[in-house]
Amino acid sequence: MRELDLRGSDPAAAPPRSTVTAVLEDAEHVLVRGPVPALAAALAALWKAGRLPAVSLGWDPADDPASRGLARDLGIGAADGERELGLVRDDHGGVLLQHGRLAATADPAPSRFRRPARFGAQAHHDDARVADGEVSRLEVRPDRSTPDTLSVAVVTVPLRPARRSTGRVLQVACDPARVWRDGVLLDRPVSRWTWYADDRVRWRLRP
Repeated sequence: MRELDLRGSDPAAAPPRSTVTAVLEDAEHVLVRGPVPALAAALAALWKAGRLPAVSLGWDPADDPASRGLARDLGIGAADGERELGLVRDDHGGVLLQHGRLAATADPAPSRFRRPARFGAQAHHDDARVADGEVSRLEVRPDRSTPDTLSVAVVTVPLRPARRSTGRVLQVACDPARVWRDGVLLDRPVSRWTWYADDRVRWRLRP
């Protein structure tokens, strides 16, 4: 068993790719220690190497709020035996385990006189158009109650109810926007983005 020890790493930063791939090489089982981006980086590297679901993963989560939340969702410490889980991917080579967000590139702090920045977006969740115009943000989460499903919330104006939908694929064309994957900000703005629950890919989680 190999161990990818990223305890103490920043939960808002992806670990160095070379660090991750060096530990995963030729491994059959890997124990990942650290925050959500550490587990996400291991899964992304294994998928790119074509080694899912052959390599099983264990996870010793960090003590930040996001890691505690995902550990609860995955049943870490409560479930018995190895489980095979679905994987949410994006068209830029990443994976999503807990929470994704798209928001405007300029996002001034809201005040009594100024709303948070908005951006133009068209978005389809499977065949349904869920956004067509200016929005504040799009929030995406894997829906663990239904296999291979994404939950999407489109916020047009803060404090108003979000438009909510479920489906397998979210496709977005938009003004330049920022993207967060599990708390990690992508290093460049995007004008197109896709998240999808890939029903062809599974990964194995060991207790």
